[in-house]
Amino acid sequence: MAKYGAVAAGDRETAHAAAEILKSGGNAFDAVLGGLFASTIAEPVLSSLGGGGFLLAQPKGAEAVLYDFFAHTPRYKRDEIDFYPVMADFGDVTQEFHIGMGSIATPGMVRGAFDVHRELGFMPIKEIITPALDLARNGVKLSPLQAYIFEIVEPIYKATLDCRSHYASPSSPDQLIGAGEVLRIEDKADFLDALAHEGDDLFYRGEVAQRVALDCEDQGGHLGREDFENYQVIKRAPLVIEFEGARILTNPPPSVGGILIGFALDLIGGTGLGQLDFGSFEHLDRLARVMELSNQARVESGLNRHPDEGAETLLDPEFLQRYRTEVLGQPGSHRGTTQISVIDRHGNAASLTVSNGEGSAYIAPGTGVVFNNMLGEEDINPDGFHQWPQDTRMSSMMAPSLIQRPDGLTVALGSGGSNRIRTAVLQVILAILEFDVPVQDAVELGRIHYERGLLSVEGGREGGFDEGVCTQLVKAFKHCKVWEQRNLFFGGVHAVQYEAATKKLSGGGDSRRGGTVLVL
Repeated sequence: MAKYGAVAAGDRETAHAAAEILKSGGNAFDAVLGGLFASTIAEPVLSSLGGGGFLLAQPKGAEAVLYDFFAHTPRYKRDEIDFYPVMADFGDVTQEFHIGMGSIATPGMVRGAFDVHRELGFMPIKEIITPALDLARNGVKLSPLQAYIFEIVEPIYKATLDCRSHYASPSSPDQLIGAGEVLRIEDKADFLDALAHEGDDLFYRGEVAQRVALDCEDQGGHLGREDFENYQVIKRAPLVIEFEGARILTNPPPSVGGILIGFALDLIGGTGLGQLDFGSFEHLDRLARVMELSNQARVESGLNRHPDEGAETLLDPEFLQRYRTEVLGQPGSHRGTTQISVIDRHGNAASLTVSNGEGSAYIAPGTGVVFNNMLGEEDINPDGFHQWPQDTRMSSMMAPSLIQRPDGLTVALGSGGSNRIRTAVLQVILAILEFDVPVQDAVELGRIHYERGLLSVEGGREGGFDEGVCTQLVKAFKHCKVWEQRNLFFGGVHAVQYEAATKKLSGGGDSRRGGTVLVL
């Protein structure tokens, strides 16, 4: 039996920071916040205090709550803004992103962390921030995965002199930092120290807000002092989905990832998916058809433009039955997102998903903090750039989730991966509940993803699907791409599990995205 708890995260240093908090007497919520602050150092593209996210918290013996501290659109729009495209190279494909001062939405990460601490934390915030502060001051050796992500977004992190200088290679200043090199950012260490002593008002009402607002006014951004001063964390009741005798709690609207997972599970329920051989053509074909119909339903219900109204339509029994009938009648970018899951020895559970987009290339002076480019994210601006409604919480595909089974099993899970988040989380839920797969194996099993007419399949010898099955899928789907090996394209689900009867803790860290599990 674990003495303190279990942690799953996307980097060794992130996981160790959370574990250190648990061993020092902190609860799951202290630990997930310790991991969050550390992730902004160890996973600098994926996580930033200039971004936002969601925490699904299940305190032992209390109601679960979803903390929404995602990005918020500015209160006012400027006509002349700094907003321009850059191309990111993913190897097989390139993708256009938009950055600059005009791409920044109001960040919620700092306010979210402090609000969660005020309501659920046990340890002093200074102790929770200390592991991250030490990493920033002493330096962290960059992992191969984080170095690879820097390669992908190199045009963004070379777009401004400030970004280039913060993330330059110690051995070659013209290049970005590489694997095994030590990243040390003194500005960020000083800022974390000040934040630990002065609190979140430093960010939202003090020097940071003042300086960012002035820079936006001078350099073509939308944000003003009012955007920072009025930012609030929104507490929501989680979306609850009943499936195979279990409850799945996930992110409700206005975010869309959780509702699409729920829709897919409702479609699958009662179809006998678990009776099929895992990884067989019949299994993957049925799963792909469900993904295809979920995409159609997302558009037809209006979920991608009006999340609250769309969610009501999507879960309407008649609407759902029509799609379920269609399933049964059918013949056989990498994004800046990371996940931290923690369950402590008392059974408190925390699932945290955070994002900075790809980063705007703007660093708030004196902080070392790269601000988000959420207004430049095509996925969360479906009506087109610059068409966003003012003073509104932005939607997201992020879906921090919990599985709760009547026998006392609890699993905290979530994923990075933009549009692949929902299908990654869905497949891990199905592996656990339909196929009775242990959590570590569940996050490592091969995956598929269907979107915009293309079925992507993990093949190859490294945990992918059988070559014969892949050949059948290629014949069955007009557009099908078989990947030769597992890839971070398919998300990165980091999950921890608690069995109440035995108090046993375990976890699964997705190797696609640097997964690390610590059971203490």
